[in-house]
Amino acid sequence: MGREPKQALRHALASSAKAWTALVDGEPEAMFGVVVQSVLTGDGVPWFLGTDEVYLHGRELLMWGPGMVARLCDSTVTLRNLVSSHNTRAIRLLQRWGFNIGKEVIKIAGVEFLPFEKVPS
Repeated sequence: MGREPKQALRHALASSAKAWTALVDGEPEAMFGVVVQSVLTGDGVPWFLGTDEVYLHGRELLMWGPGMVARLCDSTVTLRNLVSSHNTRAIRLLQRWGFNIGKEVIKIAGVEFLPFEKVPS
C-alpha cells in the first residue's frame, strides 16, 4: 500500500481506535487493530500485520479471532478492508471469522486485492 512495514505499523497505531500486539513466547509476532473511518456511519478499517510465525498458530487464531473481531466492533459497526487476492490463508481465516470476501479484484500498485467486510446481522 506504498509504505514500508515499520511506517505502516506506526501509521496504523497512530490512527487506530484500538490496537493490540500478539506475543508468542514473549516475542511480538503480530499487531492488529481498527481505524474508525467514520463515527457517523460506524465504518471501521481493520488491519493485521503478522510474521510468518503466525501461520504456526492457526488453532489459536481460530480460537481467539472471533472475540477480537467482536472487540473491534465495539468501536465500529461495519468493518471493511482489502486482502491480497493471493493470500489464500488470510482469506480462509477472514471467512472463518465471519467476513464476506468480495469477488471484484482491485489493483493497487500492481498488486491484486479483494475487498472484505463484516456488517451487522
